Amino acid sequence: MALFSFLFTGSCLRELLSKTGLEDHYENKLTLSTVLEINADTTSDEPLTTMQSLPGAFLKKLMMANVNARSVKCLTTDQEVSYCGVDNMDTDTDSKNVINPLDLITALFLCSDSFLQQEMVQKMSTCQFAVPLLLPNCDTKQSTLMLWALRDIVRKFNPSSQTSTQAFVEERIVLSDIPMVSFVRLGEIRVSKSQILNKLLSNPPQYHDTFVHDDMECGDVPRQISDGLVEISWYFPCGNRNIDMFTKPVAVANLRGDIRSFETQFSFLCQTSAAVYIFIDDFEADLKVLEGKITKTELFLVVNSQKKTFRVDTLNKIITNYSINPTNVIAKKKKNDVEFVKTLQSSVGDIIEQSKNRLTIENMADVAHQFEILVDEDRGECQSARKMADEITRNITDTIQFKDKQLPLQGQIWKELSQLEKERCRLRKGGEQNIEHYKSSLKRKEEELRKKQHKCDMSGAMTSFILGMSRSGPERSYFLKWMRINLDNLSRQNLSALRDQYKIFCQHSPEKKDDIKHLDKQLSDCSLGLEHFLRELGQLYEASCSLPKSRLQRKQMEHLPGLCAQMLLDGFPVELVDGDASNIPLKWISAVLTQLHTLVQSNSKIRVVTVLGVQSTGKSTLLNTMFGVQFAVSSGRCTRGAFMLLVKVHKELKEELKCDFIMIIDTEGLKSPELSQLDDSYEHDNELATLVIGLSDVTIINMAMENSTEMKDILQIVVHAFIRMKEVGKKPICHFVHQNVSDMSAHDNNMRDRKKLLEQLDEMTQAAARMEKKENITKFTDVMKYDPDTSSRYIPGLWHGTPPMAPVNPGYSEAVYSFKKTLMKDFRKCQINYDLTHFLKWTQSLWEAVKFEKFIFSFRNSLVADAYSRLCTEYNGLEWAFQKNMYSWMVCAETKISNIGMTDQHPQRSIRCVLNELMMEASEKLSEGEKEIQDNLVKYFEKQDGHVNLVEKYKEDFVSSAKTLRRETENTVRNKLQGAVEIKEGMKELNNIQSSQASTMEKKVLDLLHKCRQNQSVLSDKALSEEFENMWKKTLSEIHFKELPRRDVAQDAILTLSRNLSTRGGQVNKMLVGNNLVECGKKEFVVETGGFGEKCGGLFKHWDINHYRNKLQELCDNIITQCQLFITQKVENKTDYHDTYIKELLNKIDETLEQHKNVKISEECESSLKLHICGRAAREFQKMHNDFIEVNDPRKSLEQSKNKYLTEFRDMFDNQDQCLKKAEEFTKLLQPAVRDYVTKMIGPDVVDEVKTGKGSKDYSTRGAFQFSILKQLLTDGQYEKYEKYIYNYKSFVKDWLFDQIVQQLSKDCSLEKLENKHISEIVKTITDTISNIRKETGTTNVNDVKTFIQNICRALEEKLVLKDALDSILILNTSDTKQFAVYLTELVEEMKQSLAAKYNKIGDVKERLRSLPFKPQDEMFTRLFGCGEQCPFCGVPCEAGGITHATHHASIHRSEGVHSYRWTSSSKLVIEICSSLVVSDASFSNAETGGTFHPYKDYQKYYRHWMITGDSSIEASDYWKYVMATFNKRIADAKHALPADIPGDWKALTPDDALKSLMKSFNMK
Repeated sequence: MALFSFLFTGSCLRELLSKTGLEDHYENKLTLSTVLEINADTTSDEPLTTMQSLPGAFLKKLMMANVNARSVKCLTTDQEVSYCGVDNMDTDTDSKNVINPLDLITALFLCSDSFLQQEMVQKMSTCQFAVPLLLPNCDTKQSTLMLWALRDIVRKFNPSSQTSTQAFVEERIVLSDIPMVSFVRLGEIRVSKSQILNKLLSNPPQYHDTFVHDDMECGDVPRQISDGLVEISWYFPCGNRNIDMFTKPVAVANLRGDIRSFETQFSFLCQTSAAVYIFIDDFEADLKVLEGKITKTELFLVVNSQKKTFRVDTLNKIITNYSINPTNVIAKKKKNDVEFVKTLQSSVGDIIEQSKNRLTIENMADVAHQFEILVDEDRGECQSARKMADEITRNITDTIQFKDKQLPLQGQIWKELSQLEKERCRLRKGGEQNIEHYKSSLKRKEEELRKKQHKCDMSGAMTSFILGMSRSGPERSYFLKWMRINLDNLSRQNLSALRDQYKIFCQHSPEKKDDIKHLDKQLSDCSLGLEHFLRELGQLYEASCSLPKSRLQRKQMEHLPGLCAQMLLDGFPVELVDGDASNIPLKWISAVLTQLHTLVQSNSKIRVVTVLGVQSTGKSTLLNTMFGVQFAVSSGRCTRGAFMLLVKVHKELKEELKCDFIMIIDTEGLKSPELSQLDDSYEHDNELATLVIGLSDVTIINMAMENSTEMKDILQIVVHAFIRMKEVGKKPICHFVHQNVSDMSAHDNNMRDRKKLLEQLDEMTQAAARMEKKENITKFTDVMKYDPDTSSRYIPGLWHGTPPMAPVNPGYSEAVYSFKKTLMKDFRKCQINYDLTHFLKWTQSLWEAVKFEKFIFSFRNSLVADAYSRLCTEYNGLEWAFQKNMYSWMVCAETKISNIGMTDQHPQRSIRCVLNELMMEASEKLSEGEKEIQDNLVKYFEKQDGHVNLVEKYKEDFVSSAKTLRRETENTVRNKLQGAVEIKEGMKELNNIQSSQASTMEKKVLDLLHKCRQNQSVLSDKALSEEFENMWKKTLSEIHFKELPRRDVAQDAILTLSRNLSTRGGQVNKMLVGNNLVECGKKEFVVETGGFGEKCGGLFKHWDINHYRNKLQELCDNIITQCQLFITQKVENKTDYHDTYIKELLNKIDETLEQHKNVKISEECESSLKLHICGRAAREFQKMHNDFIEVNDPRKSLEQSKNKYLTEFRDMFDNQDQCLKKAEEFTKLLQPAVRDYVTKMIGPDVVDEVKTGKGSKDYSTRGAFQFSILKQLLTDGQYEKYEKYIYNYKSFVKDWLFDQIVQQLSKDCSLEKLENKHISEIVKTITDTISNIRKETGTTNVNDVKTFIQNICRALEEKLVLKDALDSILILNTSDTKQFAVYLTELVEEMKQSLAAKYNKIGDVKERLRSLPFKPQDEMFTRLFGCGEQCPFCGVPCEAGGITHATHHASIHRSEGVHSYRWTSSSKLVIEICSSLVVSDASFSNAETGGTFHPYKDYQKYYRHWMITGDSSIEASDYWKYVMATFNKRIADAKHALPADIPGDWKALTPDDALKSLMKSFNMK
């Protein structure tokens, strides 16, 4: 029979596990990580239709502490109808799809690993559910004492007493010697034992179903596997005698099933309980189980006297036979349970007071072993882990002493390092010290503190801790749990008295700040948790990082981050912000997250959710309830700093949520009472809020409704953080959570409160915006999207009743669940998904900004810098495509204008009509180009990668740049085309004369030919020549030769200059009248020194007195050089002079001066400069004009054509074929046109070649370009080059860039290849044109070569300028078109070979580039040089992208002494870096300030377009420190100053240090 029962129950277990879908987990246990994983069911409200869905539904509700978790059941169509007809009354509902909650709980415990069991027990205890003490396995007939599962329950209570003082007690349940009373049954009973127990433990108004009973949902379903289960629950008093059922705590055990079937469990209870209450109705039953129970436990019989079979004599016999005290019989006499329960309560109360038999659950393990009951803690991994943990914690008697000796690195040294780190950024305590010397002293102190750390050997405790952390998976988790448990136990002992004292001071004596500070320090010193050991790990690692890489000590620490990363992956929280030191150990956190990224094989996309709020408002509880996690909410103090924890996302949801993990960050309370007493609490709160809001995708602002003052403080802190985030493009979603709302209809009823909250938010926003200097922000909705209806959540109080016996309020769990669903929707909406590497970089950047108190982040922020660099690269590509396209169009348009008259099919059309048509076409192309740029920018900002959200604020700068680009290009096109038209018009008279002469001569030659042919005799060559000579002389005498008009260029130039300077003062007019332009510009141009010393000397704190004069001289020299290049180009073209040339020159000067507004130039200096340049131009243009008149004299030009006409005449007389000859002549005219075409078109290709070839990244952005220059300067190491770079920045950059382009093009004959490519292209175009026209000519029977050539010219009118082609070739042409086309095609191919050979022979790349009309060096210079603005303090160039930008900025600033600043008092060069000065208390004085001293911090009053951000770290400016230290004496000698006092650490810098600093500053990998 027993064997049959075993098989039956065993098969029951398997069957039930199979039915509930848990069969696989009987061997492969469910893990906590799997249960907490975010999957499709996490926020699904689909009805439960299968048994397989029940375990998941139960766990989902349980993990969210939902008291309805045990009520899960399948919902079928049959069961939805609750009304049955009379006919169906006898039939039972289908029991296949139902399960008793106890069976479900038992099955889940059997199928869960130890850590999930522990978490389930924790959540069940929170819900006031009974939890398993002995877990049966009907398969093996073994029970297990759930000691480990119960180990983590900690409860707080207040024993009732007569005294008024109420001292709360917080105890770990398994260690507490609370008396246990057990309740069992013998045989079948009528009353519900479990329901009686629920009433026993509940205050009538606060009844709660602690134990499952028949009247609960599915409680009446027959149990299949849970008989033999011993459940346990506790009663804890609250300290109020009017409420408390018992004055002291008591444990209540309940055995499921008949004790006759579960004798082992009964025996165990008899040995461990203070009393056992046996419920018995059937006195005739077999009572052998009660025989021989020798136990200290008192046995009570609970009988039902109402039952008909009840006999007093039988009861007396039982009492006698089984030695039961007659007073230990409790009878239920009435149907009503109230009196019965009171009797039971009285009995139990007596047991609590009198019982000596008290056994902790931990000590019950020995009893379990006696009865061969398994103990879950007996597992080998658990025991070995406990042994390791006990070894560390066993001997801790004095926490402070232990921390000093065993955890030395995180104590005072770490706190001092943290303070140094912030001081290094904020420079508040430097006083009158030199900033750089002060910073060096801070760095020395840091090195000394690190040396102190290095002297500390690794302690025994830390060696053991690392050994424990290094164990395999389950053992490591056991070890960490044991460590936490042991340390919590210690903290509970050590801190309880201090905490009570602290609270008394805070509540009753808040004015005693010193005492509170002292207590806070004591609390900090006495607390010891797992985080302290992890901090020590972090400091061991950080300290080792300051050692050379080769040192063994450093190598030994390299594995530590991996241990912590694994811990994070296992679901343990890890400290992000050290709450005691208010710092982030960045190297440690970086290494941990990097290792974690590797561990998950780069599948580390995360969403971050953070909670912020006042202390003790349930922030940690909210997160624990929402995600089922376990942030600390008891023992010791509340959360300090910030902790992060990872929750996995199931693979089926990864795509939808766009993440692999959800990172939850729990923070300490803002404005917490303990910190509000300290001086820097507001600063501390600001730092924390800015950091965590900056890291979050979703921020939860947790607000307690009762304290409006605290709420206002929190709102201000939070709004500050949101404003800062808006400035960097980070837009976290925000929810305001109002906890402890009494009425669940609060959302509807609190419309007025929500309106008031928005008003407060607007008020806080205005105040915060003023402090952040963002006056344009006036309301909260300016900062972020906020809807009072959807962004506010109302959550009722956590407890349903009076703790500690209150269960969780079901409304709380449901409200949190509803909120969780909203969060999941938020995650789906988040467009951008970043991984841990981004989170790490962002953390680093945010923390740097927090330390600097500079929340509007600088371009040192590596992510922002990278995003800005990508944006610049994108825009540069769009800009260049636009410019290249417009340049090609403009070349075609200019060519077309040059060919007007020769190829125009509508001669009556004026040249101005053509210009208007071209300008309309240009306008359309420009509009299309601008729209394309704008559209592409919009698309770029809609992308989800490249961190575009971080540079959203710069979008308008680039939009404006596109508009400016269009406007400037339009002006250039207009000027160029108008210039071409004016030149064409200027040549009109000469062209008319030449056409007229050609027409006359052609007629005369044809008349002579006709006359000679009529002569019958054959004329010899001599006779033909004589005839021709006579005709020539006669015709010349008949033609009236009109000389070309000569112009006085100087006179024209002075008139143009006068118009240009017409708005200037009288002094300028005197200069124009008093100067002979022809004599101007013969000497070197020198800026006058008069006025500079008097005007500026004495106003400057540390400027070289000649600085402005030198800057102005440099600017003027650059303008003169540019203008001279322009003049030379025009002269080399050998065309006639035109008025537009002087206009272009003056425009060029004005544009350059406009670009350099920062260099002040007087009207007199401007006039002198223009006179100087126009004087030079007038002389050269006059000579060019005279030469043009000489070459193009009508009579001379005609006489030069004499031999040509004679040859043509003879050939025609002799009827010779002219095809080859005319083809040769036409090819000779094509050759210069082809050369001209290649010269015009090659420029843009050179730019593309340089931008895409080797080293192209150096030209991708202005920042990259600056980096390459500075790196090259460092490599060369020559002071002379640095000097030119610093003092003649523009010319240095131009020359350097030109040299780089020449170098690149000299390799592999790059320039020749480009030239040959264009020759091939144009020759193919010509030959295709010849072929096409030949085909057309064949169909139209055109045998006229003149028309044939005209057609060719017309087809090529936008490609080649064919000067004089028709006038010279078409004279007297009688060639055959077909043969002409054949010859021409062959000759063009020969021309191609000839030109290619010539290009290959030309060696000087520089000269070839200079001769190009489109100069690639100038184009690239304009794009890379940027706006040309330089830092007003150190002269570093602006790196901002686009043509127009709202602010100027640079990645790296330099010592002002490099720029020749010196102190007036000592004449020593200044070593301060302006980026350090702008965060200091120093002041500056210069011409802009009118000689008065002005704080550097407020430099934007005078330089509002410059954004100079404080150094991101000490290393940020090592490059210029190295330069300053290396060339200190050379700079001083060159600038007639004394060398600077260089700090020692500057002198120790190497070129490698400088290069690393440079790479970091420009974000180069």
